Amino acid sequence: MRKKRVLIHSNFCKAFTGFGKNSKNILKYLYKTGKYDIFEAANMRMEKDDSLNYLPWKCYGGVPENYHQLPQDEKRKAGYGALKIDEIVNEVRPDIYIGAEDIWAFTNFHHKPWWNKIKCMVWTTLDSLPILPQAIEYAPKIKDYYVWSSFAEKAFKEMGYNHVKTLRGSLDTSLFFKLKEEERSNLRKFHGIKEEDFIIGFVFRNQLRKSVPNLLDGFKIFKEEQPNAKLLLHTHWDEGWDINRLIEEKGINRSDILTTYFCSSCNRYKISPFVGQKQNCPFCREETFNTTNTKDGVSEEQLNEVYNLMDVYCHPFTSGGQEIPIQEAKLTELITLVTNYSCGEDSCSPESGGLALDWNEYREPGTQFIKASTDPKSIYEKLKMVYNMSDKERGSLGKKSRQWVFDNFCVEVIGKKIESIIDEAAFLDDSVDLKNNNYNDLYPMPTNLDNGDFVINLYENILNDYVDHRTEGYKKWVGDLDSGKINQNQLYNHFIMTARKQNAQKPLAFEDVLGGSDKGKRVAVIIPGEATDILFINSLLKNLQRKHKEHNIYVITKPEYFEYIEDNKYVFKCLPYSDSIENPISMEGFGENDGYFEAAYYPATTTQKIPCYIHNGK
Repeated sequence: MRKKRVLIHSNFCKAFTGFGKNSKNILKYLYKTGKYDIFEAANMRMEKDDSLNYLPWKCYGGVPENYHQLPQDEKRKAGYGALKIDEIVNEVRPDIYIGAEDIWAFTNFHHKPWWNKIKCMVWTTLDSLPILPQAIEYAPKIKDYYVWSSFAEKAFKEMGYNHVKTLRGSLDTSLFFKLKEEERSNLRKFHGIKEEDFIIGFVFRNQLRKSVPNLLDGFKIFKEEQPNAKLLLHTHWDEGWDINRLIEEKGINRSDILTTYFCSSCNRYKISPFVGQKQNCPFCREETFNTTNTKDGVSEEQLNEVYNLMDVYCHPFTSGGQEIPIQEAKLTELITLVTNYSCGEDSCSPESGGLALDWNEYREPGTQFIKASTDPKSIYEKLKMVYNMSDKERGSLGKKSRQWVFDNFCVEVIGKKIESIIDEAAFLDDSVDLKNNNYNDLYPMPTNLDNGDFVINLYENILNDYVDHRTEGYKKWVGDLDSGKINQNQLYNHFIMTARKQNAQKPLAFEDVLGGSDKGKRVAVIIPGEATDILFINSLLKNLQRKHKEHNIYVITKPEYFEYIEDNKYVFKCLPYSDSIENPISMEGFGENDGYFEAAYYPATTTQKIPCYIHNGK
């Protein structure tokens, strides 16, 4: 038996992002098991990028070559791999698809022809209340739905979605650990940090949801009591917050705010106050010394050293999906101060060894999401609490923090859970069509259902879609039915028409559409023209059925004309017209070659181009 094929769709495994790190960890873990054929669909990488070729598994770039010619809205989809994923799935034919991204990366994936024909797992970060409407809308459509924090799982369970579960982002716990005191002391000397300095650290992407102003306010209060305090901001100063301006506004001494410089030429780093970008590297003298960033940043080994320079770690934010630096800091046995909201609830719980930062609610404009504004006074109070702890107390909490990460985030723990999910997946049958949606336009109208169950039934059995009472489509149609705007029969006909129009958009393959049950007993009437032609043909079908007593009559016309003829009792089925079936001979066959129909009538015209009187010599 072949190995199961596993397709991981996320940030490129070499990207310096949370999703990228997680992707690398999981891909490496699954590859080392030797149990599976591993494939990666890499977002943020062009489809023919050279870096895709130097991995032990097959890696596909998710961004098409014509990216720069795409409209702006298409570029966003392309960045998340949405324009290439169908092609990748069809080539790989995986037994399981695992998508680890923001939920909006999967917009309309439930309409893709392969969705739920293979085991489809979505592993996403959700960070605010109320839960994003799109995430709720997708809950009935995603059978294997995982979130990165218990905060989101709890919110879903309160809505009745018990299948949504927490699966935390993975960490390679071997990379982060507490250095020996001698090593830590030498490291501080190298970076010009005194032993008596109390270093408060924050490792973050400089996004506006990271509460830099609040942290500076809390630090300023603490600094007034503890002159030896310094704040280390490990981030890029050319994006997000204008940290320079904030420091000036708050009257903080610039020498008390440290940052990490990295040289893209020699790959060395230095901790110092910020003095601008494109500085001369003190090691190689090249003008390539900039604050660390996602493109040119410190290695994991170097980042471990940065954490070890700190005495406490402080992570104030408005919301977040997991915030991996918190767990990295805990692995180095730092006490972590974390905003007690969103994923932060996990990381400041008593069992995590962290301390909670208080916050005030505000609403994000537009979305109206609840966001947290971390209280600077709470930052000050918790910094003071840690500062006054004995070495024994700090050591005990630090060890507790490290063990909590091992138990909940270690790549071996998370990898084992994913292994179990993969092992539960069925092997994909070779006959399954992953290229075409097969909407059921022959589904009979359900009866004796209330309006809610009726709508759910139509979605599931005609459009292969799953909805419930929170889904927008459900709300609209049930509202229309309850108000009397439409009746069940009209809604059923609408769904059938929608299915037929969708089916008409894919290449017409008569073998698939017709099947074999009535082979040799079919008659086609081909009407490419206008609605008036359809009305004329309606009057002739009774006589045609009389002539072909044992045959089923198929009318082939444009989908928009189906409604003019599909209720004629002599019509067995309507099929969508295309230019490829313009010649009736191709439908009937010729000589010894069997066609699809015993007779194909083209009553709109008779010309030399379209001979419509042969009918296999019958």
